[in-house]
Amino acid sequence: MKKSLPIIFFSLFVLACNSPEKKMDSERMNSLVSNFETIGSIERLSGAMDVLIPVDSKIEVIASGFDWSEGPLWLEDQQALIFTDVPENKIWKWTASDSLEVYLEPSGYFGSETNKREPGANGLILDVDGKLMLCQHGARQVAKMVSDISEPSPVFEVLADTYEGKKFNSPNDLVKSENRNLFFTDPPYGLDEWDTKELEFQGVYQIDFMGNLTLQIDSLSRPNGIGLSPDGKKLYVAQSDPLKARYYAFDLDENENVSSGKMILDVSDLVGDANPGLPDGMAVHSSGNLFASGPGGILIISPNGDHLGTIKTERATSNCTFDTNEDYLYITADGELMRVKLK
Repeated sequence: MKKSLPIIFFSLFVLACNSPEKKMDSERMNSLVSNFETIGSIERLSGAMDVLIPVDSKIEVIASGFDWSEGPLWLEDQQALIFTDVPENKIWKWTASDSLEVYLEPSGYFGSETNKREPGANGLILDVDGKLMLCQHGARQVAKMVSDISEPSPVFEVLADTYEGKKFNSPNDLVKSENRNLFFTDPPYGLDEWDTKELEFQGVYQIDFMGNLTLQIDSLSRPNGIGLSPDGKKLYVAQSDPLKARYYAFDLDENENVSSGKMILDVSDLVGDANPGLPDGMAVHSSGNLFASGPGGILIISPNGDHLGTIKTERATSNCTFDTNEDYLYITADGELMRVKLK
């Protein structure tokens, strides 16, 4: 769904100039907040929500005008957030000092076709060395940016692009364990009519720390967002199938291979015009609760699958992430970038 809106910058009241080398701590960042537009509401279905999100928190729109924003990733060293605009084949960079700029272009497709619907990168993550890893829709691969994150350049090392000699569909989202194993999902959303779908299933894969690729799950119709529990023993996967809009938890064995799994929450009954969006990206809080995009916005889900509440963005919402100290939740929702203050 293309948009022609210009990028909108929302003003900040910035304090007296400090050295650019000095990192802003949480108190400093909070002092920069001023008059961002707010939107939507926060639904509280359980008192547990008050432990996670202050009762006076608002949903702030901090930038807008994108085609379809996705893949938010906090860069602590730069005190910045990067996120993708998938149809535009770009990655943007936002900072609390009211700056917004193109971070990387192209981000996910490097061919000559001009009619790709979703060519750009989607999910983003840093590896153990601080290198940027990307799910690249258009190139149908998982890759690593060769240059440092402080000097981005569209040159990539391919980590995986086929399974048993067949090209992936369009890798979508990824998460890394403490043991340096990488998990990613591969739904078909990045394919076009002229692309050839080579795999008969939509998979969830692992690339282990030695670079070995294994198929972990092939039973989900639309695996999308993915996350790990704080103890690294459970792998969470969101299924963005409107008829089976569900969240799953899979047990991992001592080698971090999927051993068993179950559905923990079915939200198919929430899908509809009143609650735009489907299960998509997610972030797992240090408390173990999931902040997962779904019908209506960002659903907060307990590890056992209890729906605690929803950050209702009034938009189809794609993904979210925390900053390092979990002071803020950053949300990509349709053409906008939002944030919510946490406790």
